[in-house]
Amino acid sequence: MSASPGAARAPVPDSVAELVEPVREHLAREGVPLTPAVVAAALRARGRPVGDATVLAVLDVLRRDVVGAGPLEELLTLDGVTDVLVNGPEAVYVDRGRGLERSDVRFPDDVAVRRLAQRLAGSAGRRLDDASPYVDLRLADGTRFHAVLAPLSRPGTTISLRVPRRRAFALAELRAAGSMTPDVADVLEAVVERRLALLVSGGTGSGKTTLLNALLSLVHPDERVLVVEDTAELRPDHPHVVSLEARPANIEGSGRVDLRTLVRQALRMRPDRVVVGEVRGDEVVDFLAALNTGHDGGACTIHANSTADVVARVEGLALAAGLPQAAVHAQVAAALDVLVHCDRDRRGRRRVSAVSVLERGPDGRVHAVPALTVDADGRTEEHRGAADLARLLESH
Repeated sequence: MSASPGAARAPVPDSVAELVEPVREHLAREGVPLTPAVVAAALRARGRPVGDATVLAVLDVLRRDVVGAGPLEELLTLDGVTDVLVNGPEAVYVDRGRGLERSDVRFPDDVAVRRLAQRLAGSAGRRLDDASPYVDLRLADGTRFHAVLAPLSRPGTTISLRVPRRRAFALAELRAAGSMTPDVADVLEAVVERRLALLVSGGTGSGKTTLLNALLSLVHPDERVLVVEDTAELRPDHPHVVSLEARPANIEGSGRVDLRTLVRQALRMRPDRVVVGEVRGDEVVDFLAALNTGHDGGACTIHANSTADVVARVEGLALAAGLPQAAVHAQVAAALDVLVHCDRDRRGRRRVSAVSVLERGPDGRVHAVPALTVDADGRTEEHRGAADLARLLESH
């Protein structure tokens, strides 16, 4: 049985924890760097006994608090970790591909969680306070950071860290890890090779980005791939990828660049394939338009519960952007070819659970037709859409 996450570092003794705050206040008041000598002087100034062990213990706690992700740093370096989640000071979880595991890491109070969240936001030039109590951004090392301050969030300030993989998984690795069956892997490889337009659906943390990374790595090296994202996460193993990342407004409320603008810019950059990391707003209109203007092989991800729900989700986003319902279904029918759904199995493992194609009915409305599904035991089953998928692959 493996040790619990974060168990390698012993908790801070109360005798040390009560010394930390006075030293922190001294550092802030004097504006001096964190050194053993400064810590010792701060303790002596408060009439505290100063032994080498005490000084080093306080120094270690403060270093963890001001360097990197503080007490979360050790969790971010765990092998295979994808997410670190803080639900207030007492509950810190990690995900290493087997579902959420509660770690041994604790914060002394919500003030400490809030201080860490504000420092991480500040390191990226963003504001996080009572006037702007939530933030979503990418840290310098590529980690995606999201935080919501208490009391909006209960039982305290929450922090969500999505750890980027340094190298994209190859499709063969996902197949070997059981994330997809051999039949599904062969179909997806053919979908990319034949330049079919692909939409990957699933819930949060279901592996959508991981799968899309692997599929984009299969794109022929001669092709130019333009990737547009709200927060940069896609890093395919491909020699010609240009990434465009949206930018929020600054503190003065200016400088915002949204996904819709970036999709339009991408179309002017001679793309062979246009990829949107995730459609969640009116950028869906420009993405569909892009796929209908000669840019085959485009791809994106979307939050949905199943491939059957994807069309309704796209319709809702496009209608909110002002596109009439008939036009939405016409665009979807012409733009998209294959839907792939990701979820987690009963053991918490990410997997590809369904592949569907699109069919347009006599009323002009589009709906998903299952082609392949994977049951709970990992067996692939063919459905009515399998023949349509085969014809689609042959025609390209």
